[in-house]
Amino acid sequence: MPSSTSSDQGDDQEACVLTFSDLDLKDTNLDNPSISLKAELDGITKKKYSFAKKKAFALFVKTKQVLAPPFECKEKWWKCCQQLFVDPVGIHRHVATQHTDEIYHQTASILKQMAVTLSTSKNFRPADRKNPFKEHLTRSDEVSAWLPDISCFSPDMLISDHNCEEGEVLLYYCYRDLEDPHWVCAWQTALCEHLHLTGKVRIANEGINGTVGGSKLATRLYVEVMLSCPLFKDCLCKDDFKTSKGGAHCFPELRVGVFEEIVPMGISPSEISYKKSGIHLTPGEFHKEVENLLSQAGQEQSDTILLDCRNFYESKIGRFQGCLAPDIRKFSYFPSYVDKNLELFREKRVLMYCTGGIRCERGSAYLKAKGVCKEVFQLKGGIHKYLEEFPDGFYKGKLFVFDERYALSYNSNVVSACSYCGAQWDQYKLCSTPQCRQLVLTCPACQGQGSTACCVTCQDKGSKQASGPTQDSFKEE
Repeated sequence: MPSSTSSDQGDDQEACVLTFSDLDLKDTNLDNPSISLKAELDGITKKKYSFAKKKAFALFVKTKQVLAPPFECKEKWWKCCQQLFVDPVGIHRHVATQHTDEIYHQTASILKQMAVTLSTSKNFRPADRKNPFKEHLTRSDEVSAWLPDISCFSPDMLISDHNCEEGEVLLYYCYRDLEDPHWVCAWQTALCEHLHLTGKVRIANEGINGTVGGSKLATRLYVEVMLSCPLFKDCLCKDDFKTSKGGAHCFPELRVGVFEEIVPMGISPSEISYKKSGIHLTPGEFHKEVENLLSQAGQEQSDTILLDCRNFYESKIGRFQGCLAPDIRKFSYFPSYVDKNLELFREKRVLMYCTGGIRCERGSAYLKAKGVCKEVFQLKGGIHKYLEEFPDGFYKGKLFVFDERYALSYNSNVVSACSYCGAQWDQYKLCSTPQCRQLVLTCPACQGQGSTACCVTCQDKGSKQASGPTQDSFKEE
């Protein structure tokens, strides 16, 4: 979703804003974020709030436009959340009810940019000249200058086909202080669209976290741009990008946004900083630690805990042998889990791991802040890097990923079972009940008998709604 609100977006968007009906963008949070945002604004900017909210809505809808088939009288349709909308009312209602968080963040982005523009025009600070690169990056009209030249490539070379084996998915993160995350958001949106990449990119003052998919050429160009960008070239290296087979088809769309955290732990980065994380261990070092831990399995009590800080549905289909896997549904529940189990970690050496390493950065910092552990270590590069080096090591089962592939397989071990019959099974599907985003493990035999829901309630609900219209939904994130 674009975050730039510069004038070069043209009168087209402005006209688009004015034609939208004044929909009630209801916020789902108990404490209404829109009201909180509006309350924080000064008197002058508050008058612009309604305009900013409508513009944010218009920008979001505009990114969902697709060309209608040539035989249709309408020129444009809209595609969002794997659903196709043929009229404006449908897409407006969908965005207003399903994407309130994105609209809220985009509204905040627009208002902040308006405030920055006003402040800059009134008060130019000579001290800014000391950092010419910062001055350059804060100019939204220069985003195009940081896009790679693709004139020598045909569109087919950049676009990955669903059935093409030349596609790839990149997973990376970089913790570093960013003074203007909104500029980075605009740049990342333009860069990904320029290279026909889909996926999710989260940006905050503390850094960037991305998972993008496209052709191997597109992902290679993306990595080259990231490594050459002055913002990241000193803290990112090629090895920080984890790759796996896939492509643009692995994600329903491109989502780029500015948030408070690049991975949602639910605690402000100003309270728990990535700068106070645990000791990083290479896959080889981590492998030796796990080996030592497992060799002590016969002893009554070990001074080491192998901690999986992922969600329960991730560790359910793949995990390290001898690990402690918390029964949490979201990473934002991890701090609460730690608080309730402080005695478990007292005077222990803790070996933490997650998918790519990002959750361990601040998860280990939180655990260290409690002051109960002997030492806290984390697996550098996460399970992803470990499996590249030790595909038949101590990690057994599949690696869960947050895209249409659901999981990556590096070994033949199956560590989970069908929720209905108990047979070995590790391939997730979405609950068959519309609008339920839970994942369910149900083997082919049970699926054939109609057991396709996550629980009895959903199974009954699904049977009642079987004759009604169906809706596509996202898997749990």
